Amino acid sequence: MEWVKELIDYGVIGFLLLMSVVALSVAAERLIVYRRIRVDHFSDKKALELQLSGKLHIIATIGSNAPYIGLLGTVMGIMMTFYSMGVEGFMDTGKIMVGLALALKATAVGLVVAIPSIVAYNLLLRRVKVLLMRWEIENG
Repeated sequence: MEWVKELIDYGVIGFLLLMSVVALSVAAERLIVYRRIRVDHFSDKKALELQLSGKLHIIATIGSNAPYIGLLGTVMGIMMTFYSMGVEGFMDTGKIMVGLALALKATAVGLVVAIPSIVAYNLLLRRVKVLLMRWEIENG
């Protein structure tokens, strides 16, 4: 059952960290696009909206799914702890707490990934709305 601990530490938490890097990278790329975009170069509002909303779904998907992936790590950690308790019969309280701490670590990382992703998504979405309003003001 030691492989479950490795799967949680390197698999689940590693995947969550990868998701965090992707979300931050996409958010940074979108910020660069929003700073450089000229709304007066677009004659069609739909074309502007397509340009502005591209890749935002990636950030939203990461933000909404990171807690569930963290929860998966938590469930796996608790399963590992209960399995160890069942195999050993009598267990030291310290071992139980280490197993539960490992489980909760996955949940914490999931939330640490989700919260900034959702904040970034909402801030970027607000920027999209501002740019679209600016286009509407300029084009009636």
